[in-house]
Amino acid sequence: MYGSLSVIDIDNKGNRLEDEDPIKMAEFEAKIAAGLKIEPQDWMPYEYRRQLTRMIEQHAHSEIIGALPEGTWITRAPGFRRKLALMAKVQDEVGHAQLLYSAAETLGKPREDMVNDLINGKSKYSNVFNYPAVTWADTAVIAWLIDAGAIVNQVTNSKGSYGPYCRALERICFEESFHLKYGHDNVVSLATGTPVQRQMVQEALERWWPPIMHFFGPPDKMSVHTAHLVRWKVKMATNDSMRQAFLDMYVPKIQELGLVIPDPALQKNAQTGEWEYTEPDWNEFKRVINGDGPCNAERLAVRRWAEEKGRWVKKALLNQHEPYVAPLA
Repeated sequence: MYGSLSVIDIDNKGNRLEDEDPIKMAEFEAKIAAGLKIEPQDWMPYEYRRQLTRMIEQHAHSEIIGALPEGTWITRAPGFRRKLALMAKVQDEVGHAQLLYSAAETLGKPREDMVNDLINGKSKYSNVFNYPAVTWADTAVIAWLIDAGAIVNQVTNSKGSYGPYCRALERICFEESFHLKYGHDNVVSLATGTPVQRQMVQEALERWWPPIMHFFGPPDKMSVHTAHLVRWKVKMATNDSMRQAFLDMYVPKIQELGLVIPDPALQKNAQTGEWEYTEPDWNEFKRVINGDGPCNAERLAVRRWAEEKGRWVKKALLNQHEPYVAPLA
């Protein structure tokens, strides 16, 4: 439906998109319509480049910040096998960030600028990573349901128009599928365990359900970016459609385990085939995205500390060490 929309064709510098070279624009849109990939050396409209940079950069930030809630549980994981699996998962998430920063760099923004924008609070990242992992069960719910939501989003967008991003997503999705299985195994173990374990995972689900419903972004009617992103196949599905796809796949799986989803209004409309649910608190979503969540300050403080303490490694690798000065006799 969005392919035929007449979006507001003005970029953030006030330039009208129709002022772009019309021949190049026509060739660009024809290439996308034919299902071909746009590569870094190809001509692209300013707004396409801007939106892609914003989207990939935020995705990269989300991967590296997303390692933090689970990473705090590595030393407290119940058993050596769980500890090894969680360490591998956290390592994967950091690796995903590196792949995505590399993809974003092909659009012209240096990685150092992206990292600085993150630790200075200028760039955003996913809302879900600004909440605490209170118990081990929280890490299980994150690994299963947050990663499931990420796979819905990433598998869809891996079929998009920008080659470097799509190729990065294909690799990321393979690894995320293992993360999801790891998370599902953890949730099943807790849900079929002792009464205390079942209560623990139920409480974790109740804590994480609102952020999960926020995860796909605001409703299409509220989104300021969706029209542009879908028009040029940067984003292959709308926020609402991805939220529906997630509910279709995972509500039955959650209920099979005897867990109660904390939304009494959640039900599937027999006529439309769509899920009806309590509308999430989008004011909370905005507050968290804009830096006023339970863990925003903590997450950025950790990244800032890591950047400062790890700067010597970067300098050593780039041979930027300070010259040695012999002490005076």
